Amino acid sequence: MTETPSSVSLLSDAAQPIVAATATALAARMPEISVAFYQRLFDAHPELLDGMFSRANQATGRQASALASSIVTFAVLMLDGDHPIDLVRRIAHRHASLGVSPQQYAVVYEHLFAAIAADLGDAATDAVVAAWTEVYWLFADLLVAEESRLHNSQPNPAFWAEWRVADSTLASSTVRSMTFTPTDDTPIADALPGQYVSVRVPAADGLRQVRQYSLLSPGQVRRIAVKRDDGGEVSPVLHGLQPGAIVEISNPYGELTLDESDRPLVLATAGIGCTPALGFLEGLTAAGSDRRVMVLHADRSHDQWALRSEVANNVQQLKNGTLHTWLDGRRMRLEDVQLPENPVVVMCGPLGFMKSLRDQAVAAGIADEDVRYEMFGPDVWLKSV
Repeated sequence: MTETPSSVSLLSDAAQPIVAATATALAARMPEISVAFYQRLFDAHPELLDGMFSRANQATGRQASALASSIVTFAVLMLDGDHPIDLVRRIAHRHASLGVSPQQYAVVYEHLFAAIAADLGDAATDAVVAAWTEVYWLFADLLVAEESRLHNSQPNPAFWAEWRVADSTLASSTVRSMTFTPTDDTPIADALPGQYVSVRVPAADGLRQVRQYSLLSPGQVRRIAVKRDDGGEVSPVLHGLQPGAIVEISNPYGELTLDESDRPLVLATAGIGCTPALGFLEGLTAAGSDRRVMVLHADRSHDQWALRSEVANNVQQLKNGTLHTWLDGRRMRLEDVQLPENPVVVMCGPLGFMKSLRDQAVAAGIADEDVRYEMFGPDVWLKSV
């Protein structure tokens, strides 16, 4: 995908003032519109719930919230003259890991704009619908192009491949570390530190459901950590699998990867959010990096900190690695440590944790663009765009 310094010119002269005048009002209605859209979509295409969309995210409203945020954010970025490259990349990686096809954008358009027209009523004039149709297809075309680039960069054309459970061991009272081996000779993609895969399994009723899991090791190893959610549809299935069981796994994706700079790196995590950080640490130790790395982790207790020995061992192997922890309900505070100068901060954990940490980092003088994050599931924050 070609980057441009500004994207406001992508919108026609006729569309720009209409989008500017209606963005705030549409943003206010988009949460309700999105819920109605998904109802229409799944009534017409129930097959999309089999292996594509998460029923759990539909039930909580996270998927609807993410859709609403992304479309309006895209429009606002264009009006501000900013190219939405970060937004496009983040969503494209997620879509690529799910096997979203170009044809599905037309299906989404049909039902989304039917929901918009029904919600806005007389306010959905021909001019308003035309302007936001322009926004939608600009967004969709950029996503399709980036998703195509991502797929074509893989060593195989498969959206999904079958992998066999080789090992499943408890990493804490609620987390399992699982390793998979390929079932055939499909070429295996090298994963970058910090990337994730989608894992697809049949739920209790036979309908396939998908979740994303960070890879604990870069390269061609497929190892993940799964935190059990007793009310979930995927994690209990994965926890119950025995060695030899087969699951479907996507190629690795994710735009939050280890950069090649020599700037100090701060990895700030909470709970199961330590998993992408471990991928970063594995990559750094394998390269014999002398980069300064500060790992900050918060957890409910020492015993519930999954993969703690692996995190600690990797930090010890780094020439300039340090580890700081906040356990037993203590809140992570950046003022408790001496942050390095000019760091890159990478966060992963619950949304409230990341919002708090981002505010602390900015207050400490770290540029907002140097505070990066990974979010499991739909991105309802879109902080970096």
